[in-house]
Amino acid sequence: MRALRARAPASSANLGPGFDTLALALALYVEVSCAPASSFSLETHGLGADLPRDRSHLAARVAAEVLGHDRVRLEVSSSVPVSRGLGSSAALALAAAAATGAPDPLAVAARFDGHAENAAASLFGGLVAAALVGGQPVVRRLPLDRELRFVVVVPDRELATSEARAVLPAVVPFEAAVSNLGRLALLIAGLSDRSSLVAAAGDDRLHQDARTALFPEAPGLLAALREGGATVACWSGAGPSLLGVCDGDLAADRAAEAARQALEQLGVRGEVTALEADVEGLVVSPL
Repeated sequence: MRALRARAPASSANLGPGFDTLALALALYVEVSCAPASSFSLETHGLGADLPRDRSHLAARVAAEVLGHDRVRLEVSSSVPVSRGLGSSAALALAAAAATGAPDPLAVAARFDGHAENAAASLFGGLVAAALVGGQPVVRRLPLDRELRFVVVVPDRELATSEARAVLPAVVPFEAAVSNLGRLALLIAGLSDRSSLVAAAGDDRLHQDARTALFPEAPGLLAALREGGATVACWSGAGPSLLGVCDGDLAADRAAEAARQALEQLGVRGEVTALEADVEGLVVSPL
């Protein structure tokens, strides 16, 4: 095997109405290096460095599956918050698969993480639509207006995807499904051309309201993002992070400041960051 380094971006999935189908790559990164060794070792840096550095680590499990053994030296460095709805697991699984030479890193990442849309955004960058068809991820890249900016509100609390899934209804009304389909169409159009983006494009009736019980401050923070300058505000993935979609840097700066003030007023500890979309996706290079 060759010694490789792979970098994959974070992602924000759902984007309001695009539940389990739509995701956007963001300029926060996970980097994994893998080199042959006589025995297993793992070194971690950055966010997630407090996780156990043993064979239970996601990068180690991916490497063992791809290679069929664990005689490797792994190094993981991440700026992506863990269990915050920013695709940290998908990005890590994708980068680990690529660093260990997997011929199809997307399939590996989707299998380990369970979210084809997050893994696809990390692989291709930009905006993607993804679905599992016959058990295999099918992905299409979508146009994305490069002038859009994104404000990420990351509360200082974790929310496991399994917990966020558990509160969702098993059945939704027909009118709710139709509403989401209409908003999804508006969202895709608006993300491709920011002059067409409208606030209603971020509306959702499938998952966000149900998940508010797990993060009661979310509606107030979403309102602050919109009032501050975000055209669209929504949950990022399963949360608890929130995302504001903004028309340019000035609007993003205003929305970010409004979100910081709202965090303080609501007594929620957290960070707010204005980001560009990542449009490179997965980058692999020799060590």
